[in-house]
Amino acid sequence: MAALKLLLSQARRHSLANRAYLSHSPFSLTSHRSLCSSSDSNSNPPARPSQPIIIQPVSYPVKPKSPPPEPSPEFSPPPAEPQSLRPPSDSQRAWTREDIRYVKDAPSFGVVSYAPRVAPLPDDNVADEGAEIERKKIEAENELRMRMAKAKEEERMMVPFPLLIKPKKNEKPPPLDLAEAIRQVKANAKAKFDETVEAHVRLGVDSKRTELAVRGTVILPHGAPKAVSVAVFAEGAEAEEAKAAGADIVGGKELIEEIASGKNKLKVDKCFSSPGMAPHLGKIAQYLRKRRLMPDKKLGTLTSDIAGQLKELRQGRVEFKMESKSILHVGLGKVSYKEDALRENISAFMNAVLLAKPAGLKKTSKYAGYVLSVHISSTMGPGFPVSIQSLSKAADNYKKTHVV
Repeated sequence: MAALKLLLSQARRHSLANRAYLSHSPFSLTSHRSLCSSSDSNSNPPARPSQPIIIQPVSYPVKPKSPPPEPSPEFSPPPAEPQSLRPPSDSQRAWTREDIRYVKDAPSFGVVSYAPRVAPLPDDNVADEGAEIERKKIEAENELRMRMAKAKEEERMMVPFPLLIKPKKNEKPPPLDLAEAIRQVKANAKAKFDETVEAHVRLGVDSKRTELAVRGTVILPHGAPKAVSVAVFAEGAEAEEAKAAGADIVGGKELIEEIASGKNKLKVDKCFSSPGMAPHLGKIAQYLRKRRLMPDKKLGTLTSDIAGQLKELRQGRVEFKMESKSILHVGLGKVSYKEDALRENISAFMNAVLLAKPAGLKKTSKYAGYVLSVHISSTMGPGFPVSIQSLSKAADNYKKTHVV
């Protein structure tokens, strides 16, 4: 019975709230009808009942209430707003014919269902073999390109900016005294055989001018560095004198014919000739010039005193001749010679070079402008420069003691 009374009181309260809202609402039925079309304004609206709707009481079984949850101390619900102050909702408002018409004309939307779409996973696709090979190829190319770019970057960072570096000039060693140069040559001779001590003289003479050619002979006080084989072109008494003086090959016209025909190769170091045989040497002149064996009056190989020339040759006679680069090369002894013997041989050679100075050369004082530099060395050893002052002094001493 108590539940029935509660239900009736709520229905009555709802009815009174509806009336108050409709009477005070700005959008009244009259204003609402004025906004409608003319056809709708002529139509008679349904009459509203002046009396409230009587709701028949309905009884429902009492539903057991569940115990209310305990409110947490941290959060408390806001206080409920009084129902009299709440605006009526659309569900509680009474529907008019106009409202029903609008609702009737409203478009209706049906429920549309779509097939479910599932994103494909990598495992669901079967990898194509060709695509896999192409992918690996592209990855390899990308990796190679990255390596090259990294290498270029490292090279750009590591390579310093180029600087101009002045090349080191090979400084020429200072010239040595003659005695010191001889000691250095003997100390640096490392070959297993007895090396020859050589002298190399650079001259200030134009080699293209034949009238300035430098050539001559010198008799070394302590002998020549090697034994010399000799051939003599002579006949009669001159041939007998040559054999007695120790000539290796002696002959006349017959020897010239053998050389011209090629039967005799004439393997000797020196050739001497008497003035009477000189006209017959024209047949083999080219052969002798190629081997530097042609007898020459300036060198003392074309002479009537063949025996005397052979004697000097055995005693240590040495010939020297300027080459195309204005340099003299000559052997002046062996490494096994004593230092004094080598010094005297070098002094005799420098005195002969001074005596062979061309007459057409500009007059200078001794070696100045004539002898530019002198080096001595062994056959397999390094060369050592010798000062011109020490050589000039040694040549003067030799001239005083040996030349009459």
